[in-house]
Amino acid sequence: MTALSFDSLAAYWSAPEVAANIIVFLNLLGAMLLGLIVGYERSYHGRAAGMRTYGLVCMASAALTVIVGFPDLWYGGHTVLVSAADPTRVIQGIVTGVGFLGAGVIMKEGFSISGLTTAASIWASSAIGILVGIGFYAAAILLALLSAVSMMWISELEGWLPSRPAVAIDMHFRKDFVPREDVLRRVALERGYEIAGGSISISYGEGRSEWRFVAVALNKQGAASLSELAGELARFEGIENFSLSHARN
Repeated sequence: MTALSFDSLAAYWSAPEVAANIIVFLNLLGAMLLGLIVGYERSYHGRAAGMRTYGLVCMASAALTVIVGFPDLWYGGHTVLVSAADPTRVIQGIVTGVGFLGAGVIMKEGFSISGLTTAASIWASSAIGILVGIGFYAAAILLALLSAVSMMWISELEGWLPSRPAVAIDMHFRKDFVPREDVLRRVALERGYEIAGGSISISYGEGRSEWRFVAVALNKQGAASLSELAGELARFEGIENFSLSHARN
């Protein structure tokens, strides 16, 4: 029986293979849901990694773990191929290498972080490739579909659920003007925000001070929009210039 014979190819869709893929299906779905739950907690508090990132990473991790339980079904059950080498060492190398690749797309500018979902999707795609490589085609297809769904529609779910968006604020004060933290906190509360603990960064030079911090909305509906905050800051006493941006992306 050659590798391209009908019987050899049909082995990849045999009853045991399909049963194993169904088990992988259930593991992927459960992992994605649990990852979304954990990610929602981070998203609610305005953190950089949200539901999509956690869902993708949790799902891909489950995929790479659950397939270890079915080594006899790898490569369509052709155990000669499995015994000829140690595929787990290959998988470890792939996951590690792709992890470094994903780190390269994460960008941080001030308090704003972008690229986390892209990095997670790159890592998930490595899991898809591994599933294809060992012959779990149906599981690879499902993981690809679930990953696409997570990236396209989970952001809409995040927008619908209650959350506390965060805004990164950078304020440059006029020369010799001394800002007061208690005043800034009171003004932020009046606009529906609170200054995140431990986020204040202060620099001083040539008689001018610069304050950077993250303001987290008390609730999404009652907080002032970015444009409203910009209008307020433009009239704020002592501010020479400022910049606003969403603290997560």
